[in-house]
Amino acid sequence: MSPSSSLSRTSSQGYVDDPRNENVLIYVNGDFFPRDKASVSVFDAGFVLGDGVWEGLRLVKGRLLAVDDHMDRLFEGAGAIQLDIGLSREGVVGAIQATLDRNGMTDGAHIRLMVTRGTKKTPNQDPRFALGPATIVIVAEYKAPRPETKEKGLSLFTSTIRCSGPDVFDLRLNSHSRLNFIQALIQAINAGADEALMLDPHGFVASCNSTNFFVVRGRELWTSTGRYNFKGITRKKVIGLHAADGGTVREHDFTLAETYAASEAFVTGTLGGITPVTSIDGRTIGDGKPGPVTRHLAGLYAAYVEGA
Repeated sequence: MSPSSSLSRTSSQGYVDDPRNENVLIYVNGDFFPRDKASVSVFDAGFVLGDGVWEGLRLVKGRLLAVDDHMDRLFEGAGAIQLDIGLSREGVVGAIQATLDRNGMTDGAHIRLMVTRGTKKTPNQDPRFALGPATIVIVAEYKAPRPETKEKGLSLFTSTIRCSGPDVFDLRLNSHSRLNFIQALIQAINAGADEALMLDPHGFVASCNSTNFFVVRGRELWTSTGRYNFKGITRKKVIGLHAADGGTVREHDFTLAETYAASEAFVTGTLGGITPVTSIDGRTIGDGKPGPVTRHLAGLYAAYVEGA
């Protein structure tokens, strides 16, 4: 698949190509570089073993959306793997803002913040071989979800790769290690789908490979318990919006059979917000179009984003 064709594919992470991104400056440890000059060492712990944590944030009308929630998750994740970021919360937010200011960005940007354990003496697993401070990289780009994806909806394929429990790999830890989810997505792509739907070790629906998954049955919104999903920030907000709107939300175990019988389905994520799902394993969900509950919730979420 060529790079140009991959950009045009339907995906929850797909975006409208923006030529301004060719000239963005990338933050690397306090300095700024053109995107083709930005780099880290081949001995960096993130490159060597995916030893690090990350966050994806949105800039909307000069505001970093849900920035406190993202900082909570970043520092909790770093603490879980005993990674010293080397900056306070305010320092991290300041570095993000400095990146936005340096690029003249005030709206419509997506920020990828990446923190690794830093450069190591030799490429191995042992964190005691880290030589010094953490590596911090901030990539800010102009990104808007592809409108045709919102209208068409995603097709999902149920992967054989299962979501793990916190005793194996805690999905709430935004780790750089994502190989299992990439494997699941490759299965889905090879099956002709856009994204992977993943089950938990007990066979119940858990999440997608990079997003949280919801179905609509009647006026009820169903999503998994959270034992085996990302417990995302957008997921939490959508649950709250539906409940505040008088709807019923059930966080519980449900099966693929119940998923196939749903009237609607959608996924949630930082970049795409709410993205409809119209097909799973070759089965049409509802009437094969984004449904009324999904559209209504998308409107509520858009209002929150614009006014938060």
